Amino acid sequence: MYRLFVTASAAAVLSTGAIFGFFYAWVCSTMWGLDDAAPHVAIEAMRAMNASVRNIVFAPAFFATPFVLVATAALARRLRLHRAALFFLAAGLVYLVGGMVLTLAINVPLNDALAAATVPGDTAGAQRVWDDYSGRWQAWNLARTVASGLALLLATVGVAVAAAGRAASMPGAASHRGV
Repeated sequence: MYRLFVTASAAAVLSTGAIFGFFYAWVCSTMWGLDDAAPHVAIEAMRAMNASVRNIVFAPAFFATPFVLVATAALARRLRLHRAALFFLAAGLVYLVGGMVLTLAINVPLNDALAAATVPGDTAGAQRVWDDYSGRWQAWNLARTVASGLALLLATVGVAVAAAGRAASMPGAASHRGV
């Protein structure tokens, strides 16, 4: 059972790290680059990226992460690693609300609105469309980046707490405390 927990813990940290890295890349490079591009180019590029992200490679990290975290919490609880279970459960809830729900409730509708928008042919009109979209999208993306970063931190602490709890429960552990 402990080996299954170790595997689940690794999958939990890996998937949470993948989604945090995905959101973080948008914060520190992608959107800044699009903001510096001509507005027609930025709009078309964003539309293309939004259409392409709905794929089999992205889906597991985005959709499965909260379930992997909660399953890892359940395994930790079953192994009586209760403190670790709380960290994994908290990570799952933080990502579920701050990453997945926020994305589906705010960022996706913004993306859909941009996809459906009629973009004026003149640069000033296109710039207004882009500015209206980009600022709001980036603010909410920063929120989901912080949430997924916090989830990653909580999952990592869960691993450390589990390891410490496991070590403390091993024969002879009491004689090594305080060393």
